[in-house]
Amino acid sequence: MSSKVSIIVPCYNQENYLDECLQSLLNQSFTDWECIIVNDGSTDHTADIAEKWVKKDRRFIYIDKENGGISSARNAGLEKASGDYIQFLDSDDTLDSEKFSKSLSESTEYELIVSQFTIYRNGQHLPGYNKIKKDYLTFDSIVFGWNLKFTIPIHCALISKRLLEGFRFDLTLQHNEDWLMWIYIMKDHPKAMLVDEPLAHYRKENNTQSLSSDYNNILLRRVQILPVLKKLYGEELHDKLSYHMINVYTTQLIQLKSEFNKITGGKVISCYLAFKKYYYKLFQKKN
Repeated sequence: MSSKVSIIVPCYNQENYLDECLQSLLNQSFTDWECIIVNDGSTDHTADIAEKWVKKDRRFIYIDKENGGISSARNAGLEKASGDYIQFLDSDDTLDSEKFSKSLSESTEYELIVSQFTIYRNGQHLPGYNKIKKDYLTFDSIVFGWNLKFTIPIHCALISKRLLEGFRFDLTLQHNEDWLMWIYIMKDHPKAMLVDEPLAHYRKENNTQSLSSDYNNILLRRVQILPVLKKLYGEELHDKLSYHMINVYTTQLIQLKSEFNKITGGKVISCYLAFKKYYYKLFQKKN
């Protein structure tokens, strides 16, 4: 039984990359797909480029909406998608021409199919990024390892539409919206497959932040998302993840305190104290 793939491409002022992104879809050896281009209120020539592709191939579908952010654009695409699998693809990224063929070649029994990826800047491949491991594709790994041991670019995944039933990206979050999606699709422990080839290509134009800056951001962003997890999944997962974070961050912040204080002038400790204050009752229970 063949499966149809719905590709959701949110666009906001990415006219310089959109043609390359959409060409990578037209190049797919697997042909049963639709691409939903969601123009999220762009002020450049995104609309003209999108309409050109709609005329070129009927599998391209165009949605024009007011600017609401990437989560809003992805949600608009989910509303329109008719495929058996969902592929998210940001408009400045690309896919290998064999991604769908190799992902769906074995069987449709897998509800989550994840490929390896490459990262490139200015057309140059950036070496040194960790490969995705099969044991990352579990609920516990996603909840407790995300941003600490690994992340998985969203376009690595081919996701059964069933796993996304009832899910929409949270419009209140500025960060970690992808992580929330991964938690949602992994909550029922779907059968997952890893395609050990780099079939997704992620563009990284910004310079990598320092370790201390990254660590501060991880901490503060998790404080933001934990109340959302509590709302969606109840106190058990919220408290379990909070306890885990307390242990992880306490240990690592102590280990790195001296180095971080030299770099940040004490900001890392401020972040930690903010986190501890937020979860004061949990600390009381733990200690």
